[in-house]
Amino acid sequence: MDLLIAQITTDLRSSDALRQSSALLQALQQCAAGRDVSALARTAATEILSAPSSAVCKRLALDLLRALPLPPDLLDPLLLTSLRSDLSFPDPDVAASSIASFPSLPSHLLPSLLSSAHADIAAALSSPAESLRLAAVTSLSSLLPRDDLALMCSTNPSLMAHATTWWGRLAELALDSADAVSAGAFEALARLFQELEGRRMSRLAGDKLVDGEGALAVRAQWAADAIDFIWSRRNMLIARTMVMPVESFRVTVYPLVHAAKMVASGVVNTLRRIAKPGDTTIADSVESSAEKLVGVSDIVSHLLPFLSSLDPPLVFEVGINMLALADVPGGKPEWASAAIIAILTLWDRQEFSSMRETIVRAVVTNLHLLDLGMQVSLFKRLLQMVRNLRAESDRMHALACICRTALCVDLFAKESVRRGQKPVPGTDVISLFEDVRVKEDLNSVTSKNLFREELVASLVESCFQLSLPLPELKNSGTESRVIGALAYGTGYGALNWTEPALDVVEVCRPCVLWDCNGRTYAIDCYLKLLVRLCHIYDTRGGVKTIKAGASQDQILNETRLRNLQLQLIRDLREIHTPRISSRLIWAISEHFDLEGLDPLLADDPEDPLNIIISNMHKILFNTDSSATTSNRIQDVQAVLICAQRLGARNARAGQLLSKELEEFRASTSADSVTKHQSRYVLQVIKYVTNHPDNRWVGVGDATGDYPFSHHTLTVQFSEASAAQDRKLEGLVHKAIRELWRPNPSQLTLLQTKGIGALHKEHPKACTLTGSSDPCYIEAYHLADPTDGRITLHLKILNLTELELNRVDIRVGLSGALYYMDGFSRTVRHLRNLVSQVIQSKVV
Repeated sequence: MDLLIAQITTDLRSSDALRQSSALLQALQQCAAGRDVSALARTAATEILSAPSSAVCKRLALDLLRALPLPPDLLDPLLLTSLRSDLSFPDPDVAASSIASFPSLPSHLLPSLLSSAHADIAAALSSPAESLRLAAVTSLSSLLPRDDLALMCSTNPSLMAHATTWWGRLAELALDSADAVSAGAFEALARLFQELEGRRMSRLAGDKLVDGEGALAVRAQWAADAIDFIWSRRNMLIARTMVMPVESFRVTVYPLVHAAKMVASGVVNTLRRIAKPGDTTIADSVESSAEKLVGVSDIVSHLLPFLSSLDPPLVFEVGINMLALADVPGGKPEWASAAIIAILTLWDRQEFSSMRETIVRAVVTNLHLLDLGMQVSLFKRLLQMVRNLRAESDRMHALACICRTALCVDLFAKESVRRGQKPVPGTDVISLFEDVRVKEDLNSVTSKNLFREELVASLVESCFQLSLPLPELKNSGTESRVIGALAYGTGYGALNWTEPALDVVEVCRPCVLWDCNGRTYAIDCYLKLLVRLCHIYDTRGGVKTIKAGASQDQILNETRLRNLQLQLIRDLREIHTPRISSRLIWAISEHFDLEGLDPLLADDPEDPLNIIISNMHKILFNTDSSATTSNRIQDVQAVLICAQRLGARNARAGQLLSKELEEFRASTSADSVTKHQSRYVLQVIKYVTNHPDNRWVGVGDATGDYPFSHHTLTVQFSEASAAQDRKLEGLVHKAIRELWRPNPSQLTLLQTKGIGALHKEHPKACTLTGSSDPCYIEAYHLADPTDGRITLHLKILNLTELELNRVDIRVGLSGALYYMDGFSRTVRHLRNLVSQVIQSKVV
């Protein structure tokens, strides 16, 4: 290799143009083959570029220098002067190669070079040679949108003036007679818009420069000028794109659509104010709403024929941009329908199979733009498409979109019926699960498919989001159309959300029978929603009557909930995992109507109370301690608390449970802690039974809480299944939060919060420490406002290994108490820590 480099160096130093060109070609071949020929860079620069050479040699030398990493000592004034002088070389191809080298230069050399060469660059943009115009457009389209150049323009008025002139010329070149030049200009405008719209702080330090206030103003001014030009010349630009080759048409779609969207939505006025923040003379655009509608309709009519193109990328590009236009004021559902139908036709195209995640994401994020009938017709097909996605994050995002839209459609349709309109068939949540494959998957006990767990979790989380009141729109950007329709177009009542939630708990009932390899997140979500609904409708008081003031809807809903509870009690016999059994017993016994049971069936094994107590017996005397199927300590704690609450509420339950607890205390299945707790529970039941009129407040009242879920604390057991639960929880929460509380755009943040909005808040650690005999607890929770999550860290000192595990498990359950004298103050401190964390929870 050294001999080859020496031979090429010798040929470059000769005065023979033929030998020099052959040597440069050979160097380019070696470079393309991946071999290191950087030693030739200085020779090529000094012998070819800085000396009189032929046009062919200069072009080849410039190509070689662009392909090589240039050492810092080579970027001396001699090379820059050579590049600068070659801009006026008689051969336009040499000038084109010279200007094409500008983007590869380091940032600190650009201001002086661009300022001194601005006349040559302007001449290149207006050159009669197509190759020179194309090279100038390509080079500037790579150079001008860059972060470093925007920062330099914000502090260099002269460079800013030149760059603004070049952007104006690039916009004009979109109408150039040469197809390649016109396509390059369209691509440059698209890059400008994308850089402004997609600004995000990088997670990796140094990956991208953070825009300052001046840099953002610079980009906003360039974008506003480009939008004004495109909007004013849109008819000419549309005519120009129609005579371009089909393979170049795709790059013209985004600039036209983006400019129309900015004008129709009024964002262009925001850009003007950001560009000149103190200028009070800036007025809103004077275009009438009719003119905006006509302009947007013209662009849609221009794009519509290309939805049936044979080129899948072109169909996808046109479809995505038509969806963007359907979302502006005056957009029509027909535009979104045509675009989504065209995008869905790509699903079975073999050449587009690797982009299925992109297809699904594009469709589900724009479901709210469709009319009601179209949304309903897509639900079942989308569920099957989502099932086949590979990435968990893509599946979760798509399921979150589908579930949100389904719940909103259901609520909207029910509200329309209340107003006297004709009901639309298939709008209820149950229609989502009519598909045979989905129904089989839900009812299968041994299926290992994660999709069904994600579907149940997404449905339940969306129900909880639907139950929350909408915040006032202060700093939170424009809300989605669906949420806006729910809030302002319908009678958004406090309990309206419970009707689709009832459908959800009825349809997802088979999930309590699943074998999920130890994972419980989906089942926890389901039982938490069930407990919430039972608490709202007060099911422990039985089904209300019309005489008691209940409405027909309330009677129907309470009857449905009672039937569901009875079915879940029967399902207890088919659950073979103690962990799930104890959680289901907790969820049912807390809110079941014990007083409404038939006293004549007290000895019947089919009596609901007898079924509950027999399953509690199985858990108390279970000897299986496998970590993947059961955590016996937690299961027993949950059952003992259920026993206390059941026995305190009903005399027959107290009598039966007293026998069970006495038997448990005397058995070898109970350890010292559970024996103490059983004794306390027996005392509570005995006191309440003997003094029914002196029952103290809270001993048997329902709280509506479900302490097993991950929502309150992230303290969990160190098991693989719990880690998978937390991962699934993170995916669900992220997807749901993105949809129901959309993140404000960067422009909105800048308007409301100023330049400080560009910087992330660092997580804050709050120290929570409590000392007690016989242990000392160090704890803190990490509140991360970016992820909206709190992590609690505990460190418990001066305990034996056995006692440490028990205290730690008590925190994980966060609901039960230890009734052991030596631990009373310890538990009190732990409860104080937990309450502090809950009170300071990040919303």
